[in-house]
Amino acid sequence: MTDSATVATSDDVVFDTLPEIVLEVKDLDVDFWVEGELYPAAINMNYEVRRGEVLAIVGESGSGKSTGTMALLGLLPSNARVTGSITLLGKQLRGIPEAELRKVRGNSIATIFQEPMTALNPVYTVGFQITEALRSHYDLSPQEAKDRAIELLTMVEMPNPSESFNKYPHQLSGGQRQRAMIAQSISCDPVLLIADEPTTALDVTVQAEILDLLRNLHKRLDSAIILITHDMGVVADLADRVMVMKDGLTVESGVIDDIFNRPQHPYTKQLLAAVPHLGQGIEIAERPQAFRAVDAKPVLDFQNVAIEYPKRGRIPAFRAADEINFQVFPGEIVGLVGESGSGKTTLGRAAVGLLPIREGTLISCGIDISKAGMRELRPLRRKAGIVFQDPASSLNPRMPIGESIGEPLYLSGEARGADLDKRVQTLLEQVELPTSYRNRFPHELSGGQKQRVGIARALALHPDLLIADEPTSALDVSVQARFLELLQELQGRLGFACLFISHDLAVVDALSHRIAVMHKGKLVEQGTSDQILRAPKDPYTQRLISAVPVPDPAEQRARREARQIAKRQNKE
Repeated sequence: MTDSATVATSDDVVFDTLPEIVLEVKDLDVDFWVEGELYPAAINMNYEVRRGEVLAIVGESGSGKSTGTMALLGLLPSNARVTGSITLLGKQLRGIPEAELRKVRGNSIATIFQEPMTALNPVYTVGFQITEALRSHYDLSPQEAKDRAIELLTMVEMPNPSESFNKYPHQLSGGQRQRAMIAQSISCDPVLLIADEPTTALDVTVQAEILDLLRNLHKRLDSAIILITHDMGVVADLADRVMVMKDGLTVESGVIDDIFNRPQHPYTKQLLAAVPHLGQGIEIAERPQAFRAVDAKPVLDFQNVAIEYPKRGRIPAFRAADEINFQVFPGEIVGLVGESGSGKTTLGRAAVGLLPIREGTLISCGIDISKAGMRELRPLRRKAGIVFQDPASSLNPRMPIGESIGEPLYLSGEARGADLDKRVQTLLEQVELPTSYRNRFPHELSGGQKQRVGIARALALHPDLLIADEPTSALDVSVQARFLELLQELQGRLGFACLFISHDLAVVDALSHRIAVMHKGKLVEQGTSDQILRAPKDPYTQRLISAVPVPDPAEQRARREARQIAKRQNKE
């Protein structure tokens, strides 16, 4: 299976012969049977992945990149029809018995899923789930499996690995859940790793560590990686070859350097042009800020706030946020950035009354919610909206998305009957979803499409305050660019205040008037976008900015090498 030729990878390693083909896909078609019709999701996919190679599959949400890859292991719903050839190390996977396919899953091929909250079992600890994967494939004692699981959690930079071993998925932040799932996926040293948006929920510093981990893993084992992502910075950092998809079709494929520097297809050029860069937000950051008038009152006001999670079972009480002081004014977008687990989401949830305040005063939409009960919090539900980090777990799986979007309008009494239908249709159009999708269920949508449903639902009641918790994490760059324009247009027209929580500094730069940086539960720095991103004072902020991936393979390689040199020097 070795061809005589010469090939160069993205790291300029030249082989006299091409490495062995790990996966070969020929004429793969995936269709879904919906309401008596077949809808194509992936059309005539043809590609191969060799040992030691990373193939990135990129494209818009709904382009078929995840669907085509999930077909490799028979992980599609029952209404899917798959045709074509899928060969792993020379063995045909299409049509083999389910028992044989189960042996392949996790052992030869492992998957990092896009949505960790729905991929992890909520009733088992993450430690149990990792040890279960290990013991199902290896003859290990319970203690040996536990030791290996803690080692894996340490490898993926999980805070307090021994404690996290005993935590349930809901007790972890979004980024920590993603790390737990990555640890589970790499536990059996697979020959092929399918990474479906592996860094979606990760902040840039941990993302850099995870990318280094994936790179070291596939080089050490000489394995292959299929990387499915919308983050072109991640593609530039990790990929050797790129395949670009749109509407189920492969529109362009080639080596990393050609795709980034010499794209041929108009869609590839459009995709690269939509990638946000640090520095694009200068004009927005400097625009006049009428909301900072002398008599303006903040919509959201944290005054020496502390938030503490109580002791539960074996998990001790811990303070997630302490000494928090900042405000968000009408018409203002404040970006909140920091590592996964730093307390960003905790502040966002507290702002809409979903978490109790331990100390200090928190005023949200003119209501002091520091010690408010359920009755006092009820008016806040109409004045504040929230877009949750994980779109799949925030939508009712039994409810069509039209009903999910219209539910706040119906319960508040704002719209009924034909008026409700019209409002739902308008909201779908605002987030660029076809109105025909109103009768679809969440499992029938891609991750990015589900995120747009969450955004439409949050804006349904025209809130005074919008908490946006990683609202663009599941969106491809072209849809992300349109969403950011939409959010700016809506905010300019409606004048709501927005707390924008994100780990994507380029997005925060493009959108925010001011930025607050969190680290280990405390605000370490806050100021205008210009002050924070182009003249940071705190060492943590400086480290955060240096870890941001850039959509340029050559520059990203240089940054990675500089980061590795600095890491070695720190160890010495």
